[in-house]
Amino acid sequence: MKRGIVAYLVITLKGMGMGAADVVPGVSGGTIAFISGIYEELIDSIKAINPSAIQKIWKEGIGAFWKAINGTFLFCVVLGILISVLSLARILEYLLIHHPILIWAFFFGLIIASAIFVAKKIDSWNVVTAISLLIGIIAAFIITSITPAEATHAYWFIFVSGAIAICAMILPGISGSFILLLLGQYQYILNALNEGKLDIIAVLLIGALIGIIGFSNLLSWLLRRFHNTTVAILAGFMVGSLNKIWPWKETISTFTDSHGEIKPLVQHNMLPGNYETLTQNDPQVVMALLMAAAGILLILLFEGLSKIKKA
Repeated sequence: MKRGIVAYLVITLKGMGMGAADVVPGVSGGTIAFISGIYEELIDSIKAINPSAIQKIWKEGIGAFWKAINGTFLFCVVLGILISVLSLARILEYLLIHHPILIWAFFFGLIIASAIFVAKKIDSWNVVTAISLLIGIIAAFIITSITPAEATHAYWFIFVSGAIAICAMILPGISGSFILLLLGQYQYILNALNEGKLDIIAVLLIGALIGIIGFSNLLSWLLRRFHNTTVAILAGFMVGSLNKIWPWKETISTFTDSHGEIKPLVQHNMLPGNYETLTQNDPQVVMALLMAAAGILLILLFEGLSKIKKA
């Protein structure tokens, strides 16, 4: 696909949206990729990184390899993700600490509208697609309800954790950071990153690389052969993940991160009235509804822009 500079700039901005989402535990960059219209191209481009493409480097040159994997597109997406993670991580962390209800409400509205947007990609509804949607909802709900585990930190499990987490990052609705938390690796990996433990980081990255290439091949095949069913499951994943980002929560247990800060580990959802009674804090219902509406409007804006011009 031939694109100009402006189109690649737009793709970089979409990558920044993915990076911003991945910073937030419970929100997936895959969701942003889907609603911004680059999801299937992203999956196909990652899938293209295979032995056949790698052989082109010494047979036909680096240019042929770059073209085969849609390299400029991938570069722009990754660049956007890195820019966002490096620049927005602290801002989002601050907002999540000091204004959690409003931020989660915004993402709640974002996910609701996104799920509807994704479901509209289904050409025709029947019993199979309806059941697929339900399966996606149940699976995501169960995953987001699991209590984080205490796990081994052996190399093999870090490898597996990296492979599973990276797959979650490209699944709409489920975040990779949340999967690491469930597998009992989140704090350990954060410590490894901050302390520069190259062996741990290398094993995680190898697992992530193998995981994302393998999973993208599977997902690309499913989207080609069973498009409506696959999209229905993905939409279901997004609906089921709303369990994780419900704004009003009771913290059951906490953990201390690599910076010595106490973070929620296990939380239960509750109604705004119960939240106010338990915590003696303002549930900010009106502002939360406005933020949720802002999230919905943002998706409607994305959808409107995508109809005007396909980047």
